[in-house]
Amino acid sequence: MQQTADLTSLSPAQLRLLIRQKDSRISTTTGLAYGYQQANVVVLPGHLADDFEDFCRSNPAPLPLLYRSQFGEISCPPLARSADIRTDISQYCVYEEGRLVKTVSSLQDYRSQPRAAPEQQAVHYDPCLNMVSFYLGCSFGFEGKLKKAGVPVRNVEQGKNVSMYRTGVSCIPAGIFSCPLVVTMRPVPVDMLDAATRVTHLNPLAHGAPIHIGDPALIGIEDLSRPDYGEQVDVQPGDVTVFWACGVTAIEAILSSKPSLAFSHSPGCMFLTDIPDSPSSSITPPSESMDPPCTKTNPELTPLCFQVSHKPLLYSVVSQAAVARVRKLETIIGEDPGQRGIKALFVQDELLRSCLALSHASSVAITTGFPTHYMHSPPDETDGPPGAIAMATMLLSLGKQVTMLTDRRALEMNQAIIDEAVRTGVLKSAIPLVTFEDSGPDSALHFLCHHGDSSKPRYDHLVAIERSGRAGDGNYYNMRGVNIKHLVDPIDNLFIAAKDIPGIMTTGIGDGGNELGMGKLKERVESLMPNGSLIACDVPADYAITAGVSNWGGYAVACGLYLLYTCPSHQRYLKKGLGPVRGTPQEQLQDWTANLPSVDKEETFLSTLVSFGIRSGKTGHLAMEVDGLTFHPTHSDIITRLLGETLGSTVQNA
Repeated sequence: MQQTADLTSLSPAQLRLLIRQKDSRISTTTGLAYGYQQANVVVLPGHLADDFEDFCRSNPAPLPLLYRSQFGEISCPPLARSADIRTDISQYCVYEEGRLVKTVSSLQDYRSQPRAAPEQQAVHYDPCLNMVSFYLGCSFGFEGKLKKAGVPVRNVEQGKNVSMYRTGVSCIPAGIFSCPLVVTMRPVPVDMLDAATRVTHLNPLAHGAPIHIGDPALIGIEDLSRPDYGEQVDVQPGDVTVFWACGVTAIEAILSSKPSLAFSHSPGCMFLTDIPDSPSSSITPPSESMDPPCTKTNPELTPLCFQVSHKPLLYSVVSQAAVARVRKLETIIGEDPGQRGIKALFVQDELLRSCLALSHASSVAITTGFPTHYMHSPPDETDGPPGAIAMATMLLSLGKQVTMLTDRRALEMNQAIIDEAVRTGVLKSAIPLVTFEDSGPDSALHFLCHHGDSSKPRYDHLVAIERSGRAGDGNYYNMRGVNIKHLVDPIDNLFIAAKDIPGIMTTGIGDGGNELGMGKLKERVESLMPNGSLIACDVPADYAITAGVSNWGGYAVACGLYLLYTCPSHQRYLKKGLGPVRGTPQEQLQDWTANLPSVDKEETFLSTLVSFGIRSGKTGHLAMEVDGLTFHPTHSDIITRLLGETLGSTVQNA
């Protein structure tokens, strides 16, 4: 119900007094006490308190712990003056053995029915004197800031309680507590996503930035019209569904752990604190062990939103600092010492968006192979495989499944090359090597999806790096305009089929415009590149990364993924705000760093390719060069600079 104007102007203390007096105008606290934190409340038996605190610490986005009371304490001095948790919430929920048995307007009036003798009269007593109260941040605490920033708050506009949904995402268990994550949903106009994310990021005590933006099915919500708590909020044209972690997760924890007796606020009926919602606000903890979530913010960590998928709709979040560094990587690989004119094809943030999409992927297939030297055996060039292996080993380090896809003619050779890359430490571990044969109209679908079912993709990202791409006439051309179709398997069909399969994204990496995926830039290639009207690839990818040498694009993807995984804003988004708030474990960080491309590893791998008779693309030399550029100093310098930008320091060649 829409709050009346006289209520919205009142302070939290004045509103608590009205709630204590059971003022009928206050049914929900949404839209009230703008400028102040609101709190979810859970009251539990004392013997469960330590477990529940651990549960909060393990899941800081849904359960930002503002205050844990002493045993039997009914006030909360750090949060509010003259408060009484038994009376200062408009409606409470009562749970027995994990079941919601009733709602009450005051815990002072709570009467317990004896379980052993139901015919006896209910007993009146004060349960809070034997329990511990937990006060948890609430997203109502940032609604005022959203409104001030010009972001519409649809639930308030529509006079409704916010929509809350149980997700398919599991919280991190602690003790007896484990349950699914609950989220609130607020529709946000697409052009205000950055503002909404930035504003809420500044208030970690009210759940912080969103944990999901886009298709609700991706987090296990099947029907937006049926919220598990609250009311359905209508999505307006041009809105995107944005989801924040929600303190009602604590209610789910009560339901799953089944304590003999517990209480909570009724969803939407929050405890109003005297704590401002400003990021500069501070809470005085009752003890050193009760430090609240950090409220200090770093401008470089300001999150930005980027759309990474259309089908299904998915946005990702990454810090301003990480974006700037990935863009520097993009600038480095855009240099053109071979003077091929590749800068004409450059599109900003294709590298960033591809890396973001790959960070959300779980299974990636990588293909390479450009048989430009059709008069030699093997006909392949040294550009492509090094970049492919660099991406593969970083993806493996990040826990992704990786598959390499090659031509049948090169299967045996590429298997030997992969084995050697593992033996020499260039590739983290062995990966499957497969081929694709077009044996009918559904071949691509069956290759990409389990049992040919488009709802069950086998891979969620396809990457082509320096891979021959099909031109508009159905042939495959090298830069000289020679047709090499007889040496190329129709892997392009997989990229074409992927466009119609929700959940599969594609990336193409190239340096001339005739590579698979460069069809996204076909018009530019046709008009700006040599032989462009003949050689231009006709098959697009969702992201087309251009580089002076394609290998550099692969190195940049590996470095970009490292930057994303070491970005706190992006890591939090990937993990849905679950897991302890601390930096990346040192052992994990060391593994990621060890699996970045390096001068030594890339020189070793190039030497392996040469030993297999694979030649430089531009000159055909069987030498330590790629596209006519010698490894030292050209390629080694690019790798060193990419690593320097990635690791933030001067990196030695060794």
